[in-house]
Amino acid sequence: MLEKELIRKYNIPGPRYTSYPTVPYWDKTPPTVEDWKSQVKSAFDASNSKDGISIYIHLPYCESLCTYCGCNTRITINHKVEEVYIRTLLKEWDLYKSLFNGEKVRIKEIHLGGGTPTFFSPKNLKWMIESILEGNEKTEDAEFSFEAHPQNTTKEHLETLYNIGFKRLSLGIQDFDPKVQEIVNRVQSFEEVKEVTDYARELGYTSINYDLIYGLPLQTIETVRNTIELVNELKPDRIAYYSYAHIPWVKPGQRKFTEKDLPADEEKRALYELGKELFEKNGYVEIGMDHFALPSDTLAIATDQKKLHRNFMGYTHNYTQLMVGLGASSISDSWGAFIQNIKKVEDYKAAVDNGEFPFYRGHILNEEDLILRQHILNVMCHFETSWNEEELQSEVLDEVLPRLEEMLNDGLLEFKDKQIVVTPKGYPFVRNICMTFDGRMLRDKPTHQIFSQTV
Repeated sequence: MLEKELIRKYNIPGPRYTSYPTVPYWDKTPPTVEDWKSQVKSAFDASNSKDGISIYIHLPYCESLCTYCGCNTRITINHKVEEVYIRTLLKEWDLYKSLFNGEKVRIKEIHLGGGTPTFFSPKNLKWMIESILEGNEKTEDAEFSFEAHPQNTTKEHLETLYNIGFKRLSLGIQDFDPKVQEIVNRVQSFEEVKEVTDYARELGYTSINYDLIYGLPLQTIETVRNTIELVNELKPDRIAYYSYAHIPWVKPGQRKFTEKDLPADEEKRALYELGKELFEKNGYVEIGMDHFALPSDTLAIATDQKKLHRNFMGYTHNYTQLMVGLGASSISDSWGAFIQNIKKVEDYKAAVDNGEFPFYRGHILNEEDLILRQHILNVMCHFETSWNEEELQSEVLDEVLPRLEEMLNDGLLEFKDKQIVVTPKGYPFVRNICMTFDGRMLRDKPTHQIFSQTV
């Protein structure tokens, strides 16, 4: 089957699989507070001394709304909110520390996401991180990273965060074309990006990532080519080349433009293939889904060693059993359970001030969930997965294997004994392959669109 025909066939709504089960299929009744405490304690006891833990901190504030954005954000120019929000975060961290019986927390990974973390002043970011680290320790291979807007990331931001342990920087660029930047309200010049990149390298940042999006309104082959040629001039260590997720029923800001403004189906896929071609010509290797890295980068090395991992922070070479999410809307993962914090900042603050873990939904994984989660992770990270006799006898894969036959016939994968391997032809359809393992969704198909298109 020709690729155009495959795109028409497989370009259907589907999850991005930052978790399994995906959030819409978490159990309707969330875990109790005692359930979650037990999950956290168990994961901490099992892994802190060996691997340490990860911490994701959600900083939701932005001074303006990027209309393509699907994140949980709060738009304001009032910077007085910074101190109040950080005090709440630290109170939430105290709730978690109370579960660890005074044991020193070994922190392997901290990631600041948003929103716009560099909305916060360098002084306040330093106070927040030093307060979290106080009385604890970083692992020898600890890696701290933050997301940043090139327009408001100052030299003081870069210096302050570097001096407290941050060595990875992710710049949200999305596109360099002026018309595309205007319609998605994400404006920054090439010169601004270059200045931030050059200074970060001068300071000693070991990995710089650029976020780019294909499928944005008004993008064409020529505008994307120009953007990627500019990116290749600066040669970041990593590139996340995401497919734009059009979900205006969830994010009303996306109604600034319509489907008529968006490249669709084969046209959109052509933008990805162009990006892939140009990145690979410039020395990058493809990592998992939608990511590229220079061979010297830790993501590329982890891929070669089959140690790549994927969680709510994206792809990482640092696996920890426990990931604590702090802040409004953040998600925590104990491997055996997920919970998500309250999204509205005021309600999040009220719960924490009342001494409560501020989550409003979650899911405890059953035995089947854990098996299917691992298979989906394997496909997302390594483009392959295998199973054993015990899984075959447990009926977990009874529904999965027949669904893979059609993809085998379409040349998207190969069977090798008790293993599937995704072919290069199948790389664009990784999300579709993962969907064959998604027992919860396939038993309860959505009656309306809740996910973006897969291609």
